[in-house]
Amino acid sequence: MPIRRLPPETVNRIAAGEVVERPASAIKELVENALDAGATRIEVQADGGGLSRILIADDGHGMAPDQLALAVERHATSKLEPDDAGDVDLLRISTLGFRGEALPSIGSVARLTITSRSPGGEAHQITVEGGDTRAVAPAAFPGPHGARVEVRDLFYATPARLKFMKSERSEAMAISEEIKRQAMAHEGVAFTLDLDGRTTLRLPAEHPGDEGRLKRLAALLGRDFEANALLIDQSREGIRLSGYAGLPTYSRGNGGHQYLFVNGRPVRDRLLQGALRGAYADFLARDRHPAAVLFLEIDPLFVDVNVHPAKAEVRFRDPALVRGLIVGALRHALHAAGHRASTTVADSVLAGFTAHTGAAFSPTSPSAQGFSGWTGWDRPAAAAQEIPGLSERSARFEPHWDTAASGLATHHSPLATNSAPDPIDQPLGAARAQVHGTYIVAQTRDGIVVVDQHAAHERLVYERMKTQMAQGSVTRQALLTPEVVELDPAEADRVVARADELAQLGLIVEPFGGGAVLVRETPAFLGDTDVRGLIRDIADDLAEHGAALALSERLGEVCGTMACHGSVRAGRVLSAPEMNALLRQMEATPHSGQCNHGRPTYVELKLADLEKLFGRR
Repeated sequence: MPIRRLPPETVNRIAAGEVVERPASAIKELVENALDAGATRIEVQADGGGLSRILIADDGHGMAPDQLALAVERHATSKLEPDDAGDVDLLRISTLGFRGEALPSIGSVARLTITSRSPGGEAHQITVEGGDTRAVAPAAFPGPHGARVEVRDLFYATPARLKFMKSERSEAMAISEEIKRQAMAHEGVAFTLDLDGRTTLRLPAEHPGDEGRLKRLAALLGRDFEANALLIDQSREGIRLSGYAGLPTYSRGNGGHQYLFVNGRPVRDRLLQGALRGAYADFLARDRHPAAVLFLEIDPLFVDVNVHPAKAEVRFRDPALVRGLIVGALRHALHAAGHRASTTVADSVLAGFTAHTGAAFSPTSPSAQGFSGWTGWDRPAAAAQEIPGLSERSARFEPHWDTAASGLATHHSPLATNSAPDPIDQPLGAARAQVHGTYIVAQTRDGIVVVDQHAAHERLVYERMKTQMAQGSVTRQALLTPEVVELDPAEADRVVARADELAQLGLIVEPFGGGAVLVRETPAFLGDTDVRGLIRDIADDLAEHGAALALSERLGEVCGTMACHGSVRAGRVLSAPEMNALLRQMEATPHSGQCNHGRPTYVELKLADLEKLFGRR
């Protein structure tokens, strides 16, 4: 077949298919044009999911009449400046967009009207219907300068495209999500969104900077995000990462609360998403996802923003540098958060309570029969049980306990008050009781804290193991009698194949015939652990993740398993000093607010919360 030139109308419609996939993508292009024009206020209206009508109004610098005609021509743009030789550097893109196809592409598949006024000039407008351009004509404009772009009957000129549109509700939701993303990236710009005549979003301009950005994010993502977000601001080799990331206990079931921007441009980039997930790998289970809004600022020469027609993806010249910056900055912020846990944990707990009226509860009342889990300080056997890593004296608190007759109320002697600060003033308070052999109840000055002893100690052991690994000094203990662990032959092969890696964790294994593993040494901090159960769990981890994960991630999985075996088990009765030692170590250990799977290790209820629960306020 002979080669033919396509008609201009067909070329424009092909371009429209690349740039304008749906109403939300048309709005994205038009909003970015407004932002590039210096707008401080942008109003968006959409009817019928954006298919019937779209209106974008801004107060930018507008366009002169002769510029209107150029604006709807292909490959015409104000966003690229030629050098003295007339050459244009396509690698140095400092605006949100430079492609000339957006306006002519929209005009080729819809009824497009652009009305604009430049400062000190007269207002004019131009109309394009299905690729047919009308002459520029005078018009009215409600403002000193700016532009109003109206799109009617989107895709009317390409009926086949309409069949692939989703419902009006789905398209409206996509529009709302797009405006939210643009508003996150430009807190200094006021945004208004009307859908089918109803205002769904009204955001005033915020002061540029961290404080204004957080206010904007709170308006879009909710106050819970504001209360549980960590400030991110790190730079490396001319690249800056800023924004906010949620605490691990403020995680989500999907990645829908991850917003990533490169030079102010919303992107969905696998490299950035992978780096974000990698930074939280130590703190979240694989089915949980962090919440974060991150902004990457980089020299345009080091990022290609034109690898996708809609500019939704980018490509970095040095992806390793970008990934390292993201992982390092996030881990630094998570480390600085210490033992802090999400405020939503307490909200969830309070929501689960049901108020009852009736006889007062006491451990000796008939209603307390069967409530054998409550442990006071009248359990002398508890003090005799030592826990690896907890039996030593706390450097900041050495308690002297008096036990009341009821077994519930305790206080410090005057001697303890003079020699050390009252633990009730510590962030996690003073231990008062143990419930069901699993939960520690502590009192603070303004509330109570409930700690899951197993989850908390698991995180402490895990962090200690990571520190020793980083120092290359995991202390090992030789077993008096080497332990032979029977496994499936394939499982045994997997464990033995990772012997060198396991040795880095202080676990020395070697083959012992077909389907068996001999364990000679274990990490010292595990104490007297169940070696057989530990090896079987490690074999399961390697079977599930070992082949697919990098070395560091494989070690992370195994570390988590070993930490679980080395931690205080649920049902273990603890003495008062041991409970307080656990609380003090949690306060001094980063990330102790969540276990290795991202679940909270403690819940804090303020006195005001308790008073509300019981109707006192």
